[in-house]
Amino acid sequence: MERYLRDRRESGAKLLVAYITGGYEGWEAAVESAAAAGADAIEIGIPFSDPVMDGPIIQKASQEALEAGATPASVLAVVPRLDTGVPHAVMTYYNLAHHPGHERFAATLAKSAIDAAILPDLPLVESGPWREAASRAGVETIMLAAPTTPDERLPELCEASRGFVYAVGLLGVTGERATLASTATEIAKRCKEVTDKPVLTGVGIGSPEQAVEASTVADGVIIGSAVVRRLLDGDGANGVGDLIASYRAALDAG
Repeated sequence: MERYLRDRRESGAKLLVAYITGGYEGWEAAVESAAAAGADAIEIGIPFSDPVMDGPIIQKASQEALEAGATPASVLAVVPRLDTGVPHAVMTYYNLAHHPGHERFAATLAKSAIDAAILPDLPLVESGPWREAASRAGVETIMLAAPTTPDERLPELCEASRGFVYAVGLLGVTGERATLASTATEIAKRCKEVTDKPVLTGVGIGSPEQAVEASTVADGVIIGSAVVRRLLDGDGANGVGDLIASYRAALDAG
């Protein structure tokens, strides 16, 4: 994933990653539509019963997916069949890696056409064993840099991250906001000062205009709740594709 995103950045593109809840009705077509509409990578959420980082929109989709019988295995089994042409990351919680064991979970991800993993509840200081197991399996671990990450810790975090550095735009859970938080550009700027890896801002981006604003500092953005809202509203894959196309057009126009 990191090589792919670096190449896209070096071509002059602002990066766009779309988050979609795995296991929710129609998610497979939504993933393919997002990629066709211009997403540079897809972040697939594996539903979890206690999603500490997820806001109400993604929580609702995850809960409905779980009630419909979604499991990590059922979500991952589909990924190799998805026609996207872009890298895939999973976003889930550390318990799903800890329970089967690092090596087994990492190997499962690798066999399931997953290029990278985001485990937001796994702190940097405790992440070494997982990152090593994932790396051996060929899976990159994306670390999250929060507005509260101390300056002395940030270089270590960015160095540990693979794929890209996830700059968390604001404190709190995921979700759209009426305006872009000042912390979104501040944390991206701090990350850019200590790493040349792609830095993408996520959490709290609610419109293409906010994505453009965030990308004046960051290398790109992650769009999650706005995408999942389209699915919850019944707009389906076409609605997701239209939304991602609007973000792609705005980012390309600068």
